[in-house]
Amino acid sequence: METGAITQYVDVAQLVLYAFWAFFAGLIYYLLRENHREGYPMAPGRENGPKTDGWPAVPTPKVYKLANGHEVLSPDHARADGDYNGQPAHGWIGAPLEPVGNPLLAGVGPGAWAKRADVPDMTFEGEAKIVPLRVAGDHGVAVQDTDPRGLPVIGADREQAGTVRDLWVDKSEMMFRYLEVGLPSGASVLLPMTFSVIKRHGVFVDALLAEQFALVPTTRHPEQVTMLEEEKITAYYGAGTLYATPQRQEPLL
Repeated sequence: METGAITQYVDVAQLVLYAFWAFFAGLIYYLLRENHREGYPMAPGRENGPKTDGWPAVPTPKVYKLANGHEVLSPDHARADGDYNGQPAHGWIGAPLEPVGNPLLAGVGPGAWAKRADVPDMTFEGEAKIVPLRVAGDHGVAVQDTDPRGLPVIGADREQAGTVRDLWVDKSEMMFRYLEVGLPSGASVLLPMTFSVIKRHGVFVDALLAEQFALVPTTRHPEQVTMLEEEKITAYYGAGTLYATPQRQEPLL
């Protein structure tokens, strides 16, 4: 027999190949099982409907220790899902949800949001990561860029919704995340940078009409935003891309 042969039909290379196949199959199974820690069991979208575990079954809960010392259980069967006000457009399972009430706050479609932790995202040093420039004095607007502070904020109806009061910077990523918009009522709301177009004569937002800025979800703290608040704020603008006007829900052709 040749070197490495165990019998006339089995050799070391063959056993190594079989071991690799077994390991790879186990790895795929493990990754699929870990993938079921979030989003499962799947709800059918109707009350008292069947729930799908998928394959393989949902794994047993595991405790994850966070950098701040807190512990998170996943999957956490006691964790509440995000709220929404909607009803199925049709009677079958998987039918799209139609908003009930104010579509910008219904939490369906492009306005859906996840129930993230209601605490600010933190830097490695343990400080709030996203703060206004009036707090992060060591940050600023590049000299070659337009400083939007003081510029009017114009909605999709080309009416003025308010005025930019400040910019909120992500100190970890070194980029601006939000514009702080002062409304005529005196309140302030956050405007995600991704929904705004900054020009020298104003900030333009196509997602909302000017009057709809009044109901943008606010923050508890004037100089901090929690991850849950970020979800709800971004979802409000996202909902506006479809629900700000009745015409946006109609076919393009």
